[in-house]
Amino acid sequence: MVKSYLRYEAASSFGVISSVDSNIAYDSTGKHVLAPALEKVGIWHVRQGVCTKTLNPSSSRGGPSLAVTSIASSASSLVAVGYADGSIRIWDCEKGTCEVNFNSHKGAVTALRYNKVGSMLASGSKDNDVILWDVVGESGLFRLRGHRDQVTDLVFLDGGKKLVSSSKDKFLRVWDLETQHCMQIVSGHHSEVWSVDADPEERFVVTGSADQELRFYAVKQYLSNGSLVSDSNANEIKTSEEHSTENKWEILMPFGEIQRQTKDRVARVRFNVSGKLFACQMAGKTVEIFRVLDEAEAKKKAKRRLHRKEKKTSKVGDENLTANGEASAKIEQADTVSSPTVPDVFKLLQVIRAGRKISSFSFCPVTPKESLGTVALSLNNNSLEFYSLKSSENEKTVTIEHQGHRSDVRSVTLSEDNTLLMSTSHSEVKIWNPSTGSCLRTIDSGYGLCSLIVPQNKYGIVGTKSGVLEIIDIGSATKVEEVEAHGGTIWSITAIPNDNGFVTVSADHEVKFWDYQVKQKSGKATKQLTVSNVKSMKMNDDVLAVAISPDAKHIAVALLDSTVKVFYMDSLKFYLSLYGHKLPVMCIDISSDGELIVTGSQDKNLKIWGLDFGDCHKSIFAHGDSVMGVKFVRNTHYLFSIGKDRLVKYWDADKFEHLLTLEGHHAEIWCLAVSNRGDFLVTGSHDRSMRRWDRSEEPFFLEEEKEKRLEELFESEIDNEDRHGPMEEIPEEGVAALAGKKTIDILSAADSIIDALEVAEDEKNRHAAYEEEKTKGKVPEYLPNAVMFGLSPTNYVLRAISNVRTNDLEQTLLALPFSESLKFLCYMKDWSLIPEKVELVSRIATIILQTHHNQLVTTPSARPVLSVLRDILYSEIKACKDTIGFNLAAMDHVKQMMDSRSDAPFKDAKAKLMEIRSQQAKRMASRADTKMEKKRKKKQKKLEEGQHGHALF
Repeated sequence: MVKSYLRYEAASSFGVISSVDSNIAYDSTGKHVLAPALEKVGIWHVRQGVCTKTLNPSSSRGGPSLAVTSIASSASSLVAVGYADGSIRIWDCEKGTCEVNFNSHKGAVTALRYNKVGSMLASGSKDNDVILWDVVGESGLFRLRGHRDQVTDLVFLDGGKKLVSSSKDKFLRVWDLETQHCMQIVSGHHSEVWSVDADPEERFVVTGSADQELRFYAVKQYLSNGSLVSDSNANEIKTSEEHSTENKWEILMPFGEIQRQTKDRVARVRFNVSGKLFACQMAGKTVEIFRVLDEAEAKKKAKRRLHRKEKKTSKVGDENLTANGEASAKIEQADTVSSPTVPDVFKLLQVIRAGRKISSFSFCPVTPKESLGTVALSLNNNSLEFYSLKSSENEKTVTIEHQGHRSDVRSVTLSEDNTLLMSTSHSEVKIWNPSTGSCLRTIDSGYGLCSLIVPQNKYGIVGTKSGVLEIIDIGSATKVEEVEAHGGTIWSITAIPNDNGFVTVSADHEVKFWDYQVKQKSGKATKQLTVSNVKSMKMNDDVLAVAISPDAKHIAVALLDSTVKVFYMDSLKFYLSLYGHKLPVMCIDISSDGELIVTGSQDKNLKIWGLDFGDCHKSIFAHGDSVMGVKFVRNTHYLFSIGKDRLVKYWDADKFEHLLTLEGHHAEIWCLAVSNRGDFLVTGSHDRSMRRWDRSEEPFFLEEEKEKRLEELFESEIDNEDRHGPMEEIPEEGVAALAGKKTIDILSAADSIIDALEVAEDEKNRHAAYEEEKTKGKVPEYLPNAVMFGLSPTNYVLRAISNVRTNDLEQTLLALPFSESLKFLCYMKDWSLIPEKVELVSRIATIILQTHHNQLVTTPSARPVLSVLRDILYSEIKACKDTIGFNLAAMDHVKQMMDSRSDAPFKDAKAKLMEIRSQQAKRMASRADTKMEKKRKKKQKKLEEGQHGHALF
């Protein structure tokens, strides 16, 4: 009988608050922050400091390919998340569900940006392309090619009609989305452009790079008559002479520069929602906050600057009267072109300095009454910080750091009843509930490399890099005692079975045996755990790992010389030497029956030995990098191994077979712990996450698993061919292409459609033959094909095409041969009569006609079908448009009725108020101009009178 095994599956992951590969973003309400957590996105409630929801992709493919690389929130509850495999998912934050899945990029998604309405999404990637997506229609519109390196940031202009993209190729590109072409290339940067943003009023575009200055550009707009004019503020930047020489295609005009405070490169630039604040994040520990002055304030500042310059010039004129006429002429010229410069509009408000390197930041969309704004920072030590911005200073209001370690997890250990999990890292010990993944206690400690929870779950023992044993009281979350145990790093610690003791091994060549007991110390009110060294054993090299047999008869230690020595526990006499590894052994474990001992080494091999004679049963090439941990499942010969290759592997030590590979971690796995019953295991990694893997009730067979691994290998080879195949020709400057790409899913969808067409054709032929036989005489009753689920041939093919995802439809139809596309057209005249399928039929017809136009024109059999389709589709689409127009008119009528019933239409009132304020500001500015003109004329008159008096004298 074929042996079956029970499958282990990923159950949960915890310990990551914010990973460094992606940016953070507020949701539209401003109450929650979306933080990347490796392949997931955590939605954190800012005030409560808890993770309320998790956006976790349900794909079976785990591993680093699914790491979140970009997040963008829209004006609604929808959030776009980009991943390292080039896919984009649209999530509903309120429901926590994935609404749409786009997959067209060949590299990691590096930039995402919604337009103001939220109906369109732009994405940039490491494949150097920009793709525009229709969020409502759930489809890709087109691909923009032209950049020579990865796209770093995107921003919409002109109400979503233009798009500005920045890249590591040192250029900005302005794209016209209506014509799908690049209309301007902005050069001048001396290094990679890392970020770009525009203020909400679209007056300025700001870019940040590794250069010492921030570059500002004024945005130009087209009028309806086609003449090029500047925006309200940008109009004052260029003189009339410059306007005459401008290229009409130039949307971005250089405005000026601001010198940055630090030498680190710019990582991100962003305006807040109101446009009154602007932030520049460096690649270090600082964020510079600028205040953006409005037109009136900027003009006043410019006037004051010119006034000071005028005073200075007039003083020089008093001393040197001969040059006075020239100075007054210069003043007059300067005043006529008086316009705000970059320092007049952008004023450095303050600098936020964090304790650790900043990964990303985000402005809160809601501005509090008592402050200028709120900024959220994600730091590279797995924490979130929130700052309230005041006029002259900033205040840290909230820090979210309790639910994760500041550095990588170096050891995990489970309590005897599996209810507690203890993890250690660089500076703290944390106690977790392994079922829920919630952090229960945090205790400051040294650099813990190994740990142990003593029976009854009251105390924990941690071995540190400095050679100190730390005793932790779990209940009170305090460090009870520090014991100077070793003169070097404590590499491993293990409990002695059925005894109140444990063994530690260290880099000081010593193996030490310890006893622990709970007793009351002098001067202490309560009883505490104390440890005492019972005996020790000196080795001739560093000791890296230790294991004790379940019957406490043997102890095995791994040495730096790549050997494993086995001793008797009671007498410490030498028993066996296990030799065969080429590099040091990092981990050891002994099976529950004491028959087998398994060792894992830096040479990437697992070796399974017999503990009776020390013979090597099998040497297995197990991992792609060093093996860091091995553990037997209690009362079995099944074992788990972990490695620096980010994989957890499940083995049968009797048959020497690889059973399962568990993927999910995004960095080296340092440690693992298996529960006593073997129903779950927990792993800790350099990516700061801990993952729990549960044993399910689903059985699997070894041969089936081998076939599945071969299929996955085949699919990965296809992906690699697409990704690393022959390089495409360098695209023309700023051209458009199709948004989709061929994937395994698309090829499978095309195959299913071809199969459906064949089944439908066979059924139609069978039914025609039946009808013919029926006219000739009696025939048995017609039995429909069971494969078609009782559907007619037309509906069966429609069902197959309806199962294709909207954004994959174009690529799926492109994969069909012409003969199958022709069959499609024959079915479409029936589908077009179904009102809810008119849009789908129109899309299919358009794609097929565009793809096979030349063949259709030269194929006589296609003409009747096309003629029928033309007559039906036009009328059906017109009816659909009429219905939509009627509904829109009805909704507009309902809106007008609601506005008439309410006291004041708030949006209209707000717009009117803004218009009144802008008119008042313009009037004040004109009055100030008049006053300045009068003062200037008076001073000029006095100077002329003075000159006349001197001449008379």
